[in-house]
Amino acid sequence: MKFVLQPPPAALSRGRRGLRTLAVATLVGLLATTSAWAQGWQPTKSVEFIVPAGTGGGADQMARFVQGLITKHKLMNQPLVVLNKSGGAGAEGFLDAKNARPDGHKIIITLSNLFTTPLATGVPFNWKELTPVQMLALDEFVLWVNAESPYKTVADYVKAVKSAEDGKFKMGGTGSKQEDQIITVALEKAMGKKMTYIPFKGGGDVAVQLVGKHIDSTVNNPIEAASHWKAGTLRALCVFDHDPLPYPNKITPTQSWKDVPTCRSQGLDVEYLMLRGIFMPPKSTPAQVAYFQEVFSKVRALPEWKEFLEAGAFKDMSLSGKDYIDWLTKAEAEHTRLMTEAGFLAKK
Repeated sequence: MKFVLQPPPAALSRGRRGLRTLAVATLVGLLATTSAWAQGWQPTKSVEFIVPAGTGGGADQMARFVQGLITKHKLMNQPLVVLNKSGGAGAEGFLDAKNARPDGHKIIITLSNLFTTPLATGVPFNWKELTPVQMLALDEFVLWVNAESPYKTVADYVKAVKSAEDGKFKMGGTGSKQEDQIITVALEKAMGKKMTYIPFKGGGDVAVQLVGKHIDSTVNNPIEAASHWKAGTLRALCVFDHDPLPYPNKITPTQSWKDVPTCRSQGLDVEYLMLRGIFMPPKSTPAQVAYFQEVFSKVRALPEWKEFLEAGAFKDMSLSGKDYIDWLTKAEAEHTRLMTEAGFLAKK
C-alpha cells in the first residue's frame, strides 16, 4: 500500500528557503501589524479550535502547541480555545464545524479521518462542505515495539509475525477503520499474516498500552511515542515514508529520527503520510480565511515551530488556496481506494 502525496516542487523549495528567511519573516511578522489586518476582519470573541480526536494524540498535541504559540506571541486579538470532540471517530467535531455559523469564530484541525470517518461510518459529511484554510504539515507513521521485546529490526518482527498463528500478534491503534488500521491491513497483506487490531481512543493511550506490553506493536505518529522512545521504553523499527526523516539530532543516546530506516528499505513496501490541516465552517468569508492564514503563517515563521516539527518528525509542508484543494482532492481519491481495498466502506 502506498499513500504518499508529496508536495509540489514549489512547496519543497519554499521549505528549504525557509531557514534563510526565518529571521526577516519573524521580525516582520511579530513587530508589525499588517495593513491587511488593520483594514480586514478580526474575531470579536473567543475562537474555538476543534480537535476531532482524543487528547494526547498528534492532532491534539499540535493544536495545543499552536494555541500556546499564538498566546505567547499575541498573534490573535482574541483567545483561542482548544476543544476535543472525538465522538464517532471524529464525526462529532466535523459535524460541529459543518453546522457552525460562518462567523469566523470556529476553526478545526484535521487529520486523515477527514476522509476515513465519512467513508467508514456513512456520517453525512464531506471535506468539501468546509472551507479549506491551510495545510500546516504532514505527519509520519512509525512501526513501534516495546524496547524489551526481542524484535531489534524489521526482519525480526516480520519473522515473528509470519511464524505465529493468525491473530496472535496484537497491533494497537487509534480508532477503527482509520489511518492506523489502514496501515495494519497493508502490513498484513505485505506479510501474508493476520494480526489482531485493538482500537484505542487516542495516540497517547496507544503508546501507553505498548509501554505496558498490553499490545505487541503500534504504528503511532512520531510525536505520540517520542517521549517513550527517549525514555528507553519503546523501539522505533521503521518509518512509513519513501525517504528517511531529515532530522539528525539525537532523541535517544544512540538514535535520531534520521537513523530510523524506511519500512520500504527493510522489505515492507508500505508508505503513508497524514494530513495536519486547518478548515473553517462552510461559507466562511475570504477575509476570515485570510486572517487565519496570516496567523498560521506567523506561527510557521517562529523558531519554536521549527523545533516542534523536528521534535515530532513532521514533514515540513504548507499549502493553501488551489494547491491545498488539489492535494485534498487527490487525498480523498486515494483514501477511497485504500478503504475500498480494506473492506472498510460503510454499507449503504
